[in-house]
Amino acid sequence: MEDILNEKQIVVIGGGPAGMMAALTAARQGAAVTLIDRNRTLGRKLRITGKGRCNVTNDCAPAEVLQNIPRNSRFLYSALSQLTPADVKEFFQDLGVPLKTERGNRVFPVSDRADDIADALVHALHREQVKTITGRALAILTKDGAVSGVKLESGARLEAQAVILCTGGLSYPATGSSGDGYRMAQALGHTVEPTRGSLVPLEAEECCKELQGLSLRNIAIQVRDSRGKCLYQDFGELLFTHFGLSGPVILSASAHMRDFSRETYTVEIDLKPALDEKTLDARLLRDFQENANREFQNSLGGLLPKKLIPEAIRRSGIPPETKVHDLTREQRRSLLQVLKHFTVRVIGPRPVRDAIVTSGGVRVTEVNPSTMASKLLPGLYFAGELLDLDGYTGGFNLQIAWSTGYAAGCWAAWD
Repeated sequence: MEDILNEKQIVVIGGGPAGMMAALTAARQGAAVTLIDRNRTLGRKLRITGKGRCNVTNDCAPAEVLQNIPRNSRFLYSALSQLTPADVKEFFQDLGVPLKTERGNRVFPVSDRADDIADALVHALHREQVKTITGRALAILTKDGAVSGVKLESGARLEAQAVILCTGGLSYPATGSSGDGYRMAQALGHTVEPTRGSLVPLEAEECCKELQGLSLRNIAIQVRDSRGKCLYQDFGELLFTHFGLSGPVILSASAHMRDFSRETYTVEIDLKPALDEKTLDARLLRDFQENANREFQNSLGGLLPKKLIPEAIRRSGIPPETKVHDLTREQRRSLLQVLKHFTVRVIGPRPVRDAIVTSGGVRVTEVNPSTMASKLLPGLYFAGELLDLDGYTGGFNLQIAWSTGYAAGCWAAWD
């Protein structure tokens, strides 16, 4: 009975990946843990990550993880040392979820089901007797300069010697990301850096409206700044939308466009990346010989999707009614440049609610990087997307959640 009375009472606010990892870790260290989440189903956002497949982590060394965290990566060094990508793989395999590694060292469950990752965590929480409450936390309570508990929207108050705040960011608000964590952190004296979307679709120039709904596969892109410097390049699928650009390569590219207030960006699309310019020119010559008596506007069906042809013709500067046999070498060269360098000027990112992750958040200089403990208020800990940390695609954002959640859970139970 005395051991039960002496258990440290810990409340975790937020049932996403960081919150579930923090709650499970603290419970395994012997703490009495209560997990609060606004959703009846824990891990709601986790269940839709990676198009429902869940890119659990990246099978690489910790140093490579840090290279894929563009903001405040040094802060993550200690937490990442406590729970590495290799540790994450072992953790889930011990929970009964077989994993596999795919292109780019991306780790997924063998089943390709994100639900298997979330359900494994939920079952582990039940085994460790973590109490779960469906509800909204309104405030973190303090007494004598330290955390004393949590007040719920229902009016209930939970006593606690430690609170781990893991409410996520502002992306995917339908999954419960409301910004409550920022508000509670600020109420306790913490600074919240301005938030914006990362891994987010992009608003782009007017021409995209004419191309909306067009999906391009097996294209290559380069992101360039106003000086023409290449900031990022990728290969894969792109989608034109009514507002601009989306698709896997665009979401990845957006994380490299971090200063729209002072910089302008363009996305340069190579529509034929498998062909160098010499080979593509030979292809054009062949196609034009086969269509010599047609008008130029009717000769591109074997080369481009129908929806893209009018825009490609406009950019080439070639009159659409020109007979193919009358095309000059310079005109053919102009078309080749369009095919290899189809440039779209980016206006800005879509709102943060459309993003996969949130950039910005609780200022990391106010948090102990080894323990995730607040430097301002004893008994308060942070983990996950709420912190001013975000990574590129490839499993790095979930690795941030697992590592910071693990560190917060351990030290909240031990301190």
